[in-house]
Amino acid sequence: MAGISILIVLIFQISPCTGQGEEKSVNDKIENEGNNQQQTFNRSTTFPQIHTNLNGMVREFVRTMYQDKKGNYWFGTNGNGIIRYDGQTLEAITIEGIHPYMRVIEIVEDKAGNIWFGTSDGLIKYDGKKFKAFSTNEGLQGEDEEIWGLTIDNNGLIWVGSIGGVSHFDGEKFIPFSLPDSMVENPQHMLSDKLVFKIIEDKSGTIWLVTDGNGIFKYNKGEFTHLTTKNGLTDNSTADILEDKQGNIWIGTFYGGVSKFDGTTYTNFTKDGIVEGEETYNFCEDSQGNIWFTAEGFGVYRYDGANFTQFTTDNGLTSNVVLSILEDNKGQVWFGTWQGLSIYDGREFMNAKDKEPWTN
Repeated sequence: MAGISILIVLIFQISPCTGQGEEKSVNDKIENEGNNQQQTFNRSTTFPQIHTNLNGMVREFVRTMYQDKKGNYWFGTNGNGIIRYDGQTLEAITIEGIHPYMRVIEIVEDKAGNIWFGTSDGLIKYDGKKFKAFSTNEGLQGEDEEIWGLTIDNNGLIWVGSIGGVSHFDGEKFIPFSLPDSMVENPQHMLSDKLVFKIIEDKSGTIWLVTDGNGIFKYNKGEFTHLTTKNGLTDNSTADILEDKQGNIWIGTFYGGVSKFDGTTYTNFTKDGIVEGEETYNFCEDSQGNIWFTAEGFGVYRYDGANFTQFTTDNGLTSNVVLSILEDNKGQVWFGTWQGLSIYDGREFMNAKDKEPWTN
């Protein structure tokens, strides 16, 4: 099943819109004139929704989740835009001039509390009142505005990985950031030879850039290090990355499973037969220090520092294909799957609406 999630994205790809550089007026409430009751959506779904799909607002799946400093839940969907719960209302966000069927791939928050969204329509900023979109008009590279990698470093600089390449965003415009020309032998690009799927900054200030088929680049103070299978990386088709509280780097790949890198040695748990599934990503470290991740088609794994525990539909997970993981401020772990949202409360998996009725 390697690459199946990426292929699903391509099958349902929507062409992005243009003219997104100016301030947008916001209608971010579910329209239901005449009363305050939550509107019910009767949208047909691509996959049977066993668990909640947020009151029918999610046609395919939730591909990213985030809870901000104020406690608001944000759900980035694959083809149905942004959905928010502010503690009172579950809302489908409508932004004037933005395609309603955009994909939302990454959500991050800056020190000032602004929420940033990496989407199929470029970079979107929410300042608590209004949304503003930035794309090719502001210098986003390439003709395709889709953003996958997104992080904000300790200096407040926004790093963006789009189909057209890597950029820095200074709040007004995109500034191209060039990676080295070095390329692995026979790279297996899924979407673009310039795309960076994931970007993180580690505790030392080093930036890690997970490429589409060309391994990983480390960047620090103007110098690059290229990590490939020739110097220890398990697979050049990297998919995700996380630095845990101990300083270990967790690497998920499309064809080589999951590894932990302690700065010197790579330990590949898939090759060792401890973890099933060669396609791994969606890392999440919870408040207890457990590492959660997806093994495509094999559910999710939790690593407690000593042992791995696998959870599947046999344990109550709604689907073994999980696209997103989030721990909220209650300590609940959320799972966005092909067949709805599940929650793990520390004891069992259940339909998210059974723990959070507002999701129904």
